[in-house]
Amino acid sequence: MHQPAIPPVSAPTSHAEAAPPRLYIPEEVAAVLGCSAWWVKDRARRRLIPFTRVGRAYRFTGDHLAEIIRMHEDRPAAPQQRAATAPAHKSPATRPSPSSAVPTPRLRARPPRRARQSQFGTAA
Repeated sequence: MHQPAIPPVSAPTSHAEAAPPRLYIPEEVAAVLGCSAWWVKDRARRRLIPFTRVGRAYRFTGDHLAEIIRMHEDRPAAPQQRAATAPAHKSPATRPSPSSAVPTPRLRARPPRRARQSQFGTAA
């Protein structure tokens, strides 16, 4: 008789044969990330996050999820070292004087459409 293509669950497996990774659907990933499933699918479609494609469906492994979290992680900026000779107070930033700046024309609002129609005497 022939052997089944997939071994039964009770059959012992060697360490060389690792179990396939658990695949998560976009809704499960969205629940973990606290976002919408649409966002997860859109980012996968635009290839901005790692994913596995099974047929036409997006699937995500635990490693993918961890990488997505790392990609969108914000770390605080390192505090800048203050020099010992730096003054305790900051001087105000120097701004160019208005006379040296290039003059810009003052913007005027456009008259409302209703006012423009009335000058031609047309009734709507």
